[in-house]
Amino acid sequence: MKILVVGSGGREHAIAWRLAQDARVETVYVAPGNAGTALTPKLVNLAENDIDRLADFAATNDIRFTVVGPEAPLAAGIVDHFRSRGLKIFGPTKAAAQLESSKDFAKAFMKRHGVPTADYETFTDAAAAHAYIDRKGAPIVIKADGLAAGKGVIVAMTLEEAHAAIDSMLESNAFGAAGARVVIEDFLKGEEASFIVMVDGKNILPMASSQDHKRLLDRDEGPNTGGMGAYSPAPVVTPEIHEQVMREIIRPTVQGMADDGIPFTGFLYAGLMIDRDQNGRSNVKTLEFNCRMGDPETQPIMSRLNSSFVDMVEAAIDGHLDTVQAQWDKRVALGVVCAARGYPVKPEKGAEITSLPTDTDSLHVFHAGTKADAGKTVVSGGRVLCVVGLGETVKEAARIAYEGVREVHFDGMQYRSDIGYRAMK
Repeated sequence: MKILVVGSGGREHAIAWRLAQDARVETVYVAPGNAGTALTPKLVNLAENDIDRLADFAATNDIRFTVVGPEAPLAAGIVDHFRSRGLKIFGPTKAAAQLESSKDFAKAFMKRHGVPTADYETFTDAAAAHAYIDRKGAPIVIKADGLAAGKGVIVAMTLEEAHAAIDSMLESNAFGAAGARVVIEDFLKGEEASFIVMVDGKNILPMASSQDHKRLLDRDEGPNTGGMGAYSPAPVVTPEIHEQVMREIIRPTVQGMADDGIPFTGFLYAGLMIDRDQNGRSNVKTLEFNCRMGDPETQPIMSRLNSSFVDMVEAAIDGHLDTVQAQWDKRVALGVVCAARGYPVKPEKGAEITSLPTDTDSLHVFHAGTKADAGKTVVSGGRVLCVVGLGETVKEAARIAYEGVREVHFDGMQYRSDIGYRAMK
């Protein structure tokens, strides 16, 4: 069979790589792909981004199904378009993707359906937003309403930072249309985790738990990024927390979307904040929803998946997710992101990647911001690679991953040296 994966990042490389492990798969086309997908067995890059032309390709090349990686084509309605042409595709419709494409939509939805989240208000007027911040105080969180490539969230620890974020978004248009409306919400304390499930409109199949590191520098300092590393499973997601998240967040969200006439299909990602009250009871709230798998969480998760991902996706597309199960490698998978100089503010492109480790059973290298140029592999984006190690413990997985990172060479490379430190406690 032939499969199409839409996207060009590390998430898409990992998804395509895992699909290609199935012996029934002849080719996985990755549109547009990157330098790593071009070199991976059974993966073929397709230099195309246009939704109409991608649908034409799927229709004329006997594509069994399509998996959409990033949020932008989902928000643009790729799933609606493919389905209108009778093509099988896994992802949410444009309406359902509003859970990610509009923070205001998501917060209003959660409030309406009783999904636990931080208190909030939405603003388009800068003066009103400034007044609200003065009234609430800091720390406080300011979010661009629309898609901002993972960079539209400002966790302001001081009033000065909060007011500067409002000026940047509403006055200076730092995020364009995505920041023309802002959501200001209460700061939540605790430990973050990523909870990702597959949904077929009704049935839910949880993926392995994971936790990522958003800040650029060690010990969670520096600016927020799209993610500097991740590991799976996340010890903070205990069996008790897992059931609580399913009961209080995931099931009510899937049911609520169906009740609102917008059935959700695809990957549903709940960013969680997990804390305990003074009596020791767990308190879990939803920071955000994404309508696709996380990056870099996908890379460790796919590295641990032992079941046929083809069977899982097909069951989801056909509405029979209740007929499949996901089996996981018992080892821990930990991924370290190698980023370009200047990331996340102004990543420098063009540096040649002169050395990479060889993939083994316990080490995988997934490309993200790379491209082939005159026979060389060069940096083309902020997050360049994700090196994943698998080990019996978090510490061993980290050791293997960092041994791999030390074999990566390109000018200006930066990475965190403490991925997984919370779990090692």
